[in-house]
Amino acid sequence: MSNMLDSISDVLLMGPGPSMVNDAVYKAMGTRLVGHMDFEFIELMNAVKEQLRTLCNTANEVTMPMSGTGSAGMETCCVNLIEPGDQVLILHNGVFSGRMMDVASRLGAEVDVLEFAWGTPVLPGKVKEKLTAKSYSIVGVIHAETSTGVCNPVEEIGELVKKNGALYLVDSVTGLGGIEVALDKWGVDAFYSGTQKCLSCPPGLSPVSFSEKALEKLRARKKKVPNWYLDMTLITQYWQGQNRVYHHTAPISMNYALYQALALILEEGPTAVFARHRAMHEMLVAGLEKMGFSMFVEKSCRLPMLNLVVCPDGVDEAALRKNLRVKHKIELGGGLGPLAGKVLRIGVMGETAREKYVQRLLDALKEETGRG
Repeated sequence: MSNMLDSISDVLLMGPGPSMVNDAVYKAMGTRLVGHMDFEFIELMNAVKEQLRTLCNTANEVTMPMSGTGSAGMETCCVNLIEPGDQVLILHNGVFSGRMMDVASRLGAEVDVLEFAWGTPVLPGKVKEKLTAKSYSIVGVIHAETSTGVCNPVEEIGELVKKNGALYLVDSVTGLGGIEVALDKWGVDAFYSGTQKCLSCPPGLSPVSFSEKALEKLRARKKKVPNWYLDMTLITQYWQGQNRVYHHTAPISMNYALYQALALILEEGPTAVFARHRAMHEMLVAGLEKMGFSMFVEKSCRLPMLNLVVCPDGVDEAALRKNLRVKHKIELGGGLGPLAGKVLRIGVMGETAREKYVQRLLDALKEETGRG
């Protein structure tokens, strides 16, 4: 009997995610199962929470991986902290801030949007004007915008949000593990990320963190959280305390994998990991520019781990991506929204941020384009 799994290719993942996974993480996923209420699994849950607090630079007690991908993290923050009629401001410069807007609107919030051109960062001066003119319940921003390759100035924005009195919601699905995340220093109240980017873990969990200020908002809700599965008043009873209360069957093997992936980052040292991402980004950019490719985002606000690249004249980006996947077994991403068909999205995230992988891509591009 044939098995479809036998035919899946060994692909170099250099798109916007997922990223390459270390063999130690794959091995961890094969660890024997125990029950989701077993004392050994609870010990691992506690260890994962502590690892996340360390990497996120936070003392937030409510810091844990939600069962679901990064989008589940976004929903978790929004359904717990937004009530109908809440005044919400979204700083919009890409696909994922657009999703924040959609979710907040579905929850009945009064959503204001501050727009910035795709490929450019949020401008703190514009944010200051908006926050000076009006009070908000929540202000949301994307730290590392996966659709554009832009790094937004979350620390500067956090200072402005604090003065406004709003809760500060930050998405760092692509950022966590690749660049610094400092929740307490930045004044972040609600945070979420994903496992499949710079953490180099398969998709399936979403680290989240709530400040005490966010928990106060949650406790003061007039009505129950409208989503049972993501209700933090229930989930925290499973993830905290001496006596755990069953909520749902946690994805045990995924938590094994996240534990190992975080252990690898902390063993290498976050500072060294961030420097490796920066070095591989610079190697990639130098090689691309020699072949006539150009970067879509200005150097001052580029992400190191997610690179938007404009092809030279005469190079069809869709055909190039297809040839790289079929002939060279290398996956790149295409543009989203208004950038569809205009750019390549090249990821050097986590385990993918290695010289051997960047060089393999550059060699394949030289072969396909005849440049360099």
